[in-house]
Amino acid sequence: MQEKILIGAPVDSGQRQPGCLMGPAAYRVAGIARALQDLGHPVSDRGDVAMDPLPEVRSENPAIDQLPQTVAWTAALSRAVEAVLKDGGMPITLGGDHSLALGTVAGAAKYADEQGRPLFLLWLDAHSDFHTPRTTTSGNLHGTPVAYIAGRDGFEAFPAFPAPLPAERICLFGIRSVDPAEHAALQQHDIAINDMRVLDEQGIVAPLTAFLNRVAEAGGMLHVSLDVDFLDPSIAPAVGTTVPGGTTFREAHLVMERLCDSGLVTSLDLVELNPFLDERGRTAKLMVDLVASLMGRKVFDRPTRSYS
Repeated sequence: MQEKILIGAPVDSGQRQPGCLMGPAAYRVAGIARALQDLGHPVSDRGDVAMDPLPEVRSENPAIDQLPQTVAWTAALSRAVEAVLKDGGMPITLGGDHSLALGTVAGAAKYADEQGRPLFLLWLDAHSDFHTPRTTTSGNLHGTPVAYIAGRDGFEAFPAFPAPLPAERICLFGIRSVDPAEHAALQQHDIAINDMRVLDEQGIVAPLTAFLNRVAEAGGMLHVSLDVDFLDPSIAPAVGTTVPGGTTFREAHLVMERLCDSGLVTSLDLVELNPFLDERGRTAKLMVDLVASLMGRKVFDRPTRSYS
């Protein structure tokens, strides 16, 4: 069985609410390694990635926050993910805000390109994260990874993205908060946008299966980026970007179970967990439980949880 490699990414530079840098530790305390080992997976924890030295970069957009730090994290995480894939392992990046995906997906894309295989991206998130450093008004770079991955202009301060993903290889799933500038840009790209209305009308399985079939037919690799705010805040409060109307406990587990059935996932991000906002670790435990479903835990194997 393929070894699962845990990579800590204490990234807090993509947004302004402190706390996400504690995410990797929270996942470890919540028992992510043990959960995978109990399912028979070999697991190694490579510890937390260290940020690269800060580059001398700047943006013409005065709103941009912590650009040098985010660029430095991007380079470091790209190398870390690529190294795990080259070693034959499956990288599971424990974050950290969603700007970490600027690096993790770049590392996966570089490896996939070297292997001559197409990389696909499943973005499980309330937000489309399709801003560029030029278009964002908040200046928070955790809202830019999908644009970087798709090869949009405006990322001159960042390392060139290796082999940008064509729109048909990107699937936004669970979306329910999109800024006007992002919406206009998405209209110019053929990215699959499965927002919550689509999921309400068609169910979880049909649109996910259609995307997974494309990955399988292309012999592709699949990077999954799971944001805490993909989940409804009533069950996952530990995130600074809550948007009501997210996926339920069973819907989220069904996504993970279908991903497990597909056997297509080659790398995974767990992002935007802010333990400072959690309630007795319930969100961290739920995220670990979702990873267990992705890695083979069945419905009837789920343990009873206690938050007392």
